[in-house]
Amino acid sequence: MPEIDPELLVDPERTLLRGALIPWADRTTDYYDLLLQAIAQEYDIPLDVPWRELDDRQRSLLLDGPPGGRRQRMYLGPRKGRQNPVGWFEGVIPQLRRQHTSSMSPAVRESVEQYMSLRPCTRCGGARLRPEALAVTVAGHSIHDVVVLSVERGLAFFEALELDATRAMIGERVIREIAERLRFLADVGVGYLTLDRAAGTLSGGEAQRIRLATQIGSGLMGVLYILDEPSIGLHQRDNRKLIGTLERLRDQGNTVLVVEHDEDMMRAADHLIDMGPGAGEHGGYVVAAGTPAVVEASEESVTGQFLSGRRRIPMPTARRTGRGWLRVVGASEHNLHDIDVEIPVGVLTCVTGVSGSGKSTLVNDVILKALAGRLSRRPRRAGRHVRIEGLEHFDKVIDIDQSPIGRTPRSNPATYTGLFDHIRDLFSMTQDARARGYKPGRFSFNVKGGRCENCKGDGTITIEMHFLPDVYVPCEVCGGHRYNRETLTVRYGGRNIAEVLQMSVSDAVEAFAAVPRIHRRLQTLEDVGLGYIRLGQPATTLSGGEAQRIKLASELSRVATGRTLYVLDEPTTGLHLADIERLMEVLQRLVDSGNTVLVIEHNLDVIKCADWLVDLGPEGGSGGGRVIAQGPPELVAATPDSFTGQFLAPVLNAPAPVRAPKKRRARTRARDA
Repeated sequence: MPEIDPELLVDPERTLLRGALIPWADRTTDYYDLLLQAIAQEYDIPLDVPWRELDDRQRSLLLDGPPGGRRQRMYLGPRKGRQNPVGWFEGVIPQLRRQHTSSMSPAVRESVEQYMSLRPCTRCGGARLRPEALAVTVAGHSIHDVVVLSVERGLAFFEALELDATRAMIGERVIREIAERLRFLADVGVGYLTLDRAAGTLSGGEAQRIRLATQIGSGLMGVLYILDEPSIGLHQRDNRKLIGTLERLRDQGNTVLVVEHDEDMMRAADHLIDMGPGAGEHGGYVVAAGTPAVVEASEESVTGQFLSGRRRIPMPTARRTGRGWLRVVGASEHNLHDIDVEIPVGVLTCVTGVSGSGKSTLVNDVILKALAGRLSRRPRRAGRHVRIEGLEHFDKVIDIDQSPIGRTPRSNPATYTGLFDHIRDLFSMTQDARARGYKPGRFSFNVKGGRCENCKGDGTITIEMHFLPDVYVPCEVCGGHRYNRETLTVRYGGRNIAEVLQMSVSDAVEAFAAVPRIHRRLQTLEDVGLGYIRLGQPATTLSGGEAQRIKLASELSRVATGRTLYVLDEPTTGLHLADIERLMEVLQRLVDSGNTVLVIEHNLDVIKCADWLVDLGPEGGSGGGRVIAQGPPELVAATPDSFTGQFLAPVLNAPAPVRAPKKRRARTRARDA
């Protein structure tokens, strides 16, 4: 249940005068400053001492309020006479709790909820059941004791369960069914998940593999199974289990159709269909089809070039060395076993390990939240750790994930990257716009004036179908152009604002070559492999990989401070090998600008290009959470206990790709283009 979390209320390194109490720190009035002075005077609390140095009585007084839970009127100045009342003091936590329960304003409640976190119920301890239900046990264990086990440990529990004749007659078939389902889950690579894991905390790949395990257990035949990138989030070792599971489905008489970029999955397929040759409007053709050997032999297939080894993502000629260290001491959140981790500053670092080994916990729950909370002073509850050293090397931390760049069709690449602001300024400076008095706002589809008022700038009309999904039809007034007739008469380079939004990035790079502030952002989008998307393409139609690369392009187009930590969680999700090649160029550019890039990744092409690796394991769940190796990829590859190292060593030692004759290679490049 959500409760006010004291850890989100304070900055332990700051004094009360410098904003140690976060809810009282960023206020537009001096009311809370005066109230703090009155509290300090009344209870003899120093204002110039860091929060961590205050004693328990002083901390409890400020957070929980005066003894007895009462509100107290506070005064400034001499105690006699009490001439200068400041306000009422009830403690930070009681004040926030009262605002959350009594306020009618959603904004006020939302501002309080940022200081709240989920905590176990004090009555059941998070078990969710009454004592009577928990009193029923099997082999001395209640149902709660069993569901907190991982899939693998739960399987071991039921396989080792011994029952007498009477109980075996009752429960044998049930136990066999439970064990079989747990075995299916282990086979698809999610054996590290606990049985009570909340569905909302599962990644897309984990949820898909759980559904896959359900289908395997059904034993159906003659079924067409369609899977979209089931290898997401899987280590190479676990990926082999998944491939074996799909082969079992095939051998049962089913047809398995998989959309996939993973090399091992493609090599295991009976039939490959390679689409291309490019992306977006440059694709949509069958480039090659047949066995993996047939696709490998195809000169037109980019996929075949990578599978055959004719094309390969190059390794860096030298590993960078850091100019300092970010050290995490005593990380013990979830399955982390009190580990110490060192991350060099100013290099590309990959956190590796089998699925469930604690990579996301270390990076997202400990490092990212701790740094974001410290640098931005926004309340973030970081995972358990003793301390983090080296924060002085960074002035900001940016999480570049695959979440959408917008939730509505109004959001698009042009608006997200800031391109649209410059394009609107450019249109407002044309001769026609100046003659008519049009300002930049005239060319926005979000405000009145230049937009089509029939569709409010959406370009579509939403028809509610009640019990069916809504239907979207083009606006009959503007024809889907979003703007009114007067606005569309203004042109730049022969195009109106609606036609500019319909341009691809590649076309726009040429059209705006003479406008540096626009061309620079467009060129960055082109560099990350997004030349095919349209400037006004709705954000809801972009894939996760496209959204992430738009965010990367937005960061690259800014002036680098050289003191930024970029965090990426499996950025290769949904990317072809050719796209990964471009992604690595982008990440290396971020590092070359002096920034630090921290990546969670399973892809060996990314791992081999890193300057530093932190390998966790050896297993997932409770069997993981330990540092197996830290150092350059060559060191991890030479570590016998590292599963990542076992798969990485052949990649590092692979021979250079075979080069085709010059004339033939030129034709290949032309076809790729």
